[in-house]
Amino acid sequence: MRILILTNFYPKIGNITSGIFVVKRLVEYKKFDVSFDTIPVYMKDDFFLKLLRKILKLQSTESLEKFENIKFRKIDVKINLLKKILEKTGFLNFSKEFSKQLEKQINLKSYDIIHAHGMSLNLPAGYIAKLISEKYDIPFFVTLHGGDVNYNMAKNKKNRTIYIETFENTSKVIFVSNALLEKAKSLGYSGKNAIVIPNGYDPEIFKPMDKKQVRKELGIYKKEYKYVGFVGNLIPVKRADKLPEIFENISKNYDKVMFLIVGDGYLKEKIEKEMKEKSLEYIFTGRVSQGSVAKWMNAMDIMVLPSRNEGWPCVVKEAQACGTCVVGSSNGGIPEAIGYKEYIVEEGENFEERFANKVVEILKNGSDSKNLIENTREFTWNRIVENEIEIYIKIMEDN
Repeated sequence: MRILILTNFYPKIGNITSGIFVVKRLVEYKKFDVSFDTIPVYMKDDFFLKLLRKILKLQSTESLEKFENIKFRKIDVKINLLKKILEKTGFLNFSKEFSKQLEKQINLKSYDIIHAHGMSLNLPAGYIAKLISEKYDIPFFVTLHGGDVNYNMAKNKKNRTIYIETFENTSKVIFVSNALLEKAKSLGYSGKNAIVIPNGYDPEIFKPMDKKQVRKELGIYKKEYKYVGFVGNLIPVKRADKLPEIFENISKNYDKVMFLIVGDGYLKEKIEKEMKEKSLEYIFTGRVSQGSVAKWMNAMDIMVLPSRNEGWPCVVKEAQACGTCVVGSSNGGIPEAIGYKEYIVEEGENFEERFANKVVEILKNGSDSKNLIENTREFTWNRIVENEIEIYIKIMEDN
């Protein structure tokens, strides 16, 4: 079995953990002896776009060539500044150009299956997979992770029919949560070829450690303190802009709390300014490796995830595998990932205050870490990939 992986999610220069949920899948594929090539789907910037990114301090879209022993084969398709300005009306042309370059640079006939991750607004991997599938009669899959449906498909009415046509013509559309599937159906997708397979976690990295010892190793140990943290990008969809307000409400109702913020994003300066103004005790780690994330998660008593939307947040099962309780909003796939109604805070009026109250309640009463750990067993990357490969085999047999 030989698979062509097309992905809108991949490790980038300056952000190596971008698309980690795709990378971890591919690491497991190797254990199952599955042959594959991975193509990060993006267009290279020309000189002026590179200069513009540098001036505006924007993150590079360029893929790493190798990460965690997975090779990412770059397709040489460049985009100039004028095309970038016009891209919202031209993604079909970009997709066709990318497909043409794929044909020139690799032997597409050598693949049994095409699996696309994502439907980005400007260069959707799933649509490119559809173009190749139609020309070479190769079955294709699309996995949708969240923003591709919740934002790209939902907000871009002009191109929604392209999304629906792509989904309807795949062998399978894989959604990472039931909530995401229902959202796609509400936007016009039939759901006839849908299946739900969530993201997983790496049990070799995310496992319980002694909290006191980890806090000492990280240099943050304080006697009688509780530790509440956040792990993720500091962006509005994660409701990172409301972290200072949530943390302030917690500190008003519980003494001696240290707040840990693991991640980075353009809201960092604003958040840090507000944390200082509110005289909160906090630590920003910036972006760190997965191994370090596991340590910080183990240092927490509670991890918060107040996101305004999510597909399937990997951080939930990662934290739970460490024995750390996660409190989350009722949005998207968060309730499915958490799996406990008592740790969910419904969206609505006074959300930040009610969210903080829930955290304080758990700080006072505690949580069952053994039960949390036990309920993550079926979500290892090995189990997730096993399910995907079973689908590959069935489709190949049917064809």
